[in-house]
Amino acid sequence: MRRKISNKSSCAFCHFTRALAFSGIGAAVGGLGAKWLGADQQTIIICAMMGSVGLVGWVTRKRKK
Repeated sequence: MRRKISNKSSCAFCHFTRALAFSGIGAAVGGLGAKWLGADQQTIIICAMMGSVGLVGWVTRKRKK
């Protein structure tokens, strides 16, 4: 028997796929931004990871209702 979910954005699969999508976007923005500024390869990778963590953290934060 299927369980009824009242808030579709709070299911585990939706939360996981949203985090995957925004981590990719954050990594692309962070990495390309660092590359555009002329950083070396190690710095680009670090900026991509920080962009990924930052965007996922911003999207999944708790909001006041």
